[in-house]
Amino acid sequence: MKFFIDTADLDDIRDLAATGMVDGVTTNPSLVAKTGRSFLEVVEEIAGIVDGPVSAECVATDFETMLKEGEKLAAIADNIAVKVPLTVDGLKTCKALSDKGVMVNVTLCFSAAQALLAAKAGAAFISPFVGRLDDVGQDGMELIADICQIYAQYDFDTEVLVASVRGPQHVVMAAKLGADVATVPPKVLRQLYGHPLTDKGLDAFLADWKKTGQTIL
Repeated sequence: MKFFIDTADLDDIRDLAATGMVDGVTTNPSLVAKTGRSFLEVVEEIAGIVDGPVSAECVATDFETMLKEGEKLAAIADNIAVKVPLTVDGLKTCKALSDKGVMVNVTLCFSAAQALLAAKAGAAFISPFVGRLDDVGQDGMELIADICQIYAQYDFDTEVLVASVRGPQHVVMAAKLGADVATVPPKVLRQLYGHPLTDKGLDAFLADWKKTGQTIL
């Protein structure tokens, strides 16, 4: 499974990219707005930090304008994945851009039927929002299972990018179901490292080593 980080914070991106665990980045207008900087400048800088896909979202809702925005975003760097909403105009834009060889991330997916349409439109990624489904009493992971089954059955190239991830358990469950990517906030990626027994075991090892009075260096 690939890990994308869901942020526009350049310090977080640099720090986590240095671990070798970051395969890409997803952004949206809300995340970039928090930086107080130019959207296009931030996207370009992120694309220069990571080698993998960097999702940059269109803000138009009509096909003609969305396509123009998508073409401008795609021109920023070769690793830009243009993000479009799962609407009729979004899927038309996805088809037009993907036919030109542009990576497209179709976002705000909440049903397997929507995911099927995105795959047929040539999406490089489909982003089902599991946390938001959980919030309204539905099972977000059931949707991931359905999409993975459908994509495998028809051998679609579209990668399942699990979004709206709320914690490590979402990541583990998505991996077990065969999802291709999980996009996670920096906090969640860091949480994946942690376990109290790891901390306890390390403390014990260090205490025993200290008693020996030795040094390695």
